[in-house]
Amino acid sequence: MAESPDGSGATQSLQWFESWFNHPLYLEVYSHRDQDEAARCIRTILSISGLDRKDPATIAILDIACGAGRHAHELARLGYCVTGNDLSPFLLEEARKEALNCRLQLELTCCDMRHIPDIDRFDLVVQLFTSFGYFDVKEEDRVVLGKVYSALKQGGWYVLDLINPVQLKRTLVSETRRTSGNLTILEQRAFNDDKITKTITITPEIGERLSFSESVRLYPREEIYALLQLAGFSVESIAGNYQGDIFENNDSPRMLIFCRKPLESKNV
Repeated sequence: MAESPDGSGATQSLQWFESWFNHPLYLEVYSHRDQDEAARCIRTILSISGLDRKDPATIAILDIACGAGRHAHELARLGYCVTGNDLSPFLLEEARKEALNCRLQLELTCCDMRHIPDIDRFDLVVQLFTSFGYFDVKEEDRVVLGKVYSALKQGGWYVLDLINPVQLKRTLVSETRRTSGNLTILEQRAFNDDKITKTITITPEIGERLSFSESVRLYPREEIYALLQLAGFSVESIAGNYQGDIFENNDSPRMLIFCRKPLESKNV
């Protein structure tokens, strides 16, 4: 339980992402998401946006919900000026340690994505690995888009990585079980209205069984395009995976959406 933000002393339950992303087992469950995958994704983003043809030392990039820093580290290796933002102190500490080990220059900030304070600072904002749609109401997602828009320079790029709900509804595996080290990991998935939910049960060889949940709102392509345009963005292109392949509505696993803040931007 967390103390109420109004200082009244009342308690409130943590939202699923506040507890789960701050638990050490999160990295164990997603250990199959490796640096090679992150590197492929970053190469695609830089190529499609054209930022790979610019001096990286002049390009400021924000990685929202950066987690342990897979994508932020890759961008820093390439010489870009990178800020990684996340709500989880645990994951940010992992990102900081890896940056130190690899001698990477990386700014890390701990902040809810709904409260990003930067104005007209970044040439590129990335929000990757299904890190959008966490909140209970859609209005909160619109708040995030407004904050991203404000944080970008005029002409800046926003790359949003979402699950393709059409493909997911056709291919969803409702239950998987696997082992990782001395852990047995059971993942149970289901659709709940406009969300995909997952219950993760982790059983060690010795010790207490633990359970965590995830819940992410699914946006059809037309709906997320409308929200982006409402926030002021121009939708430029979409890729269907991290290799940058053409998006196929029925078959592509991802919606890697490329947007820009116009050179003559409106106030949001």
